[in-house]
Amino acid sequence: MQLPILFLDSIKDAKGFVREEFDAIHNSFERITSIRINPTKFINSNSPFPITQNIPWTQFGYYLPSRPSFTFDPLFHSGSYYVQEASSMFLEQVFLQLVDVSKPLKVLDLCAAPGGKSTHILSLISKNSLLVCNEVIRSRVNSLNENIVKWGYDNVVVTNNDAKDFQHLENYFDVIVVDAPCSGSGLFRRDEAAIEEWSLNNVNLCSGRQQRIVADILPSLKENGILIYSTCSYSREEDEEICKWVEREFQMKHEELKINDEWGIVSSDYGYRFWPHRLQGEGFFLACFRKTERESNSKFKSIANKQKSIKIKSEQFHKWIKYKDFEFLEYQKNNYAVNKELFCDIDFLLSKLRVINFGVNVGVVIRDKYIPSHELAMSDILIKDVPFIELDYNQSIQFLKKKELQNSTTGIGFQLAKYKNQNLGWLNVLSNRINNYYPKELRIRKD
Repeated sequence: MQLPILFLDSIKDAKGFVREEFDAIHNSFERITSIRINPTKFINSNSPFPITQNIPWTQFGYYLPSRPSFTFDPLFHSGSYYVQEASSMFLEQVFLQLVDVSKPLKVLDLCAAPGGKSTHILSLISKNSLLVCNEVIRSRVNSLNENIVKWGYDNVVVTNNDAKDFQHLENYFDVIVVDAPCSGSGLFRRDEAAIEEWSLNNVNLCSGRQQRIVADILPSLKENGILIYSTCSYSREEDEEICKWVEREFQMKHEELKINDEWGIVSSDYGYRFWPHRLQGEGFFLACFRKTERESNSKFKSIANKQKSIKIKSEQFHKWIKYKDFEFLEYQKNNYAVNKELFCDIDFLLSKLRVINFGVNVGVVIRDKYIPSHELAMSDILIKDVPFIELDYNQSIQFLKKKELQNSTTGIGFQLAKYKNQNLGWLNVLSNRINNYYPKELRIRKD
């Protein structure tokens, strides 16, 4: 692996950098594979691969001895775990050390696709908290939404907005995560194409973009709220220099975290650096700030807006939901279940942002016939005693390919397709056949 000389020279003074060790690890062809489990779905005894060595800075993350074919693991499609780079799971330490996760929070993951940090945050915050996960690039929103749906939580809103659009929500969020678009040098080991794209000019372009994003989003952070800034770049222009600028321009207070020396993380000016020659993970940088009191202290107030959604009767849906504290809404011809405690906030966000999904899409009624949604099958609000068909491995793969299934079963109507007791989606059992309701856009296309 031929690393650019200009790149190596540009990071030679970065704390923790050792040229010989950095070169050696990039030419070792070592590949680290790690997953983060879904605490509401993952069952250790079901795991198709060894779950042994944990990632020390998170309670949910594990290293795998080799990289399996996740595409052909039904538990991956059920949302039992997420394949995520180990270093980025350090986000958990900020929430555990600086945020009271037992209280209702409003959290924004601004640059959220494909959903790794968003699904991690959902596993950390309370059920009465609200996560807004946003992606500005429209082509990436679908993958974000798919991963959020698989994770199965209802206290989440998926949006497609630019950072400046959130200025309408002044002093609204308790925590904002900005995993900023960057030059990507921290991923050189995983993506050699990133080496070809790297240049000092691109670093400077990214630095300017990062400043704009942070400046646009800060008005929506509450006083005393936490800003988490991260990149997968080694360049100081995108890391420590951005942090200095944030502290200088916006009177933000830099917050320090307690880290274990054995983790191999390097504490640098303002933040924390992850070097692949010091730990099992890729290049990563993270810093956190607290928004201090300022002269302009206009607190957010939930004003009465013209209701964007329409409340609907729940007879068709309520028998499928295990909780009683939900409102049922119609929005853009879809029907949603929303936690009553979050209804006002979600309705407010519907009037301010370009919302792609929220709560749980529970399905549609066509000619008085209820058709449950795939989102409902994936969610944790579905009642436990829904009829189901337990599929073996081969049947599960056929189901996930949206193929026809042959299965002797009793009963007529919609039943869950399960693998190792985890929901995969819906089957509609008729008198002479079984219809596969797995979404066409999610089907496995490989043979």
